[in-house]
Amino acid sequence: MSTKAPRIVLLHATPVAMEPIKTAMTTLWPEAEAVNLLDDGLTIDRAKEGERLSEGLIARFVDFGRYAVRIGADGILVTCSAFGPAIDRMIAELPLPILRPNEAMFRDAIAEGNRIGMLATFAPAVPTMEEEFGNFAAETGSASKLETIVVPNAIELLRRGDAASHNRLVAEMAPRLADHDAIMLAHFSTSRAAEEVRRAIAKPVFTAPEAAVKKMKSLILEQV
Repeated sequence: MSTKAPRIVLLHATPVAMEPIKTAMTTLWPEAEAVNLLDDGLTIDRAKEGERLSEGLIARFVDFGRYAVRIGADGILVTCSAFGPAIDRMIAELPLPILRPNEAMFRDAIAEGNRIGMLATFAPAVPTMEEEFGNFAAETGSASKLETIVVPNAIELLRRGDAASHNRLVAEMAPRLADHDAIMLAHFSTSRAAEEVRRAIAKPVFTAPEAAVKKMKSLILEQV
């Protein structure tokens, strides 16, 4: 890699994921060149498919990654947590560092103990996220188990621009996980509620954007 600023392409399947990762990139890795690619039709079509991704949607997602390569990506950071199998195929087919949205957060939370809670707002993402969590736990030899609560109506409010109500609803659910060792906020969009959740519960609270940026930075710097 040259001495130019690394170009990190952020793949978004919903606009509500964009602000949290922008903040994390600006705060934690300002010297990187962050480029945003958005196809919000992916999330619309993902919600219609149920638990399993179709082959067509997987192919669309991988094509999205191929475009990132064509525009000079040094690394790809996926910000939507509902496309696990598609991200796996992208990693297998494309020749650059690609980071799953929740990989770094999962590893950080697993290090805290065996009972991990997760607050989610987009139900179709939950099955693949729980599968990924189990895989990471197995890789590390951890006995960590995951309990997920899907917060009703929160993401709809956020999509309508009512972040305050979204944050309040997520935080109101946090005490239900008070007996867990750590809490994760499932999606990049959910990370907006981090401070309110931390006020509601005296447990470590992990968010995906900050953990992902730190991990991607380490992957890129290892190649220098």
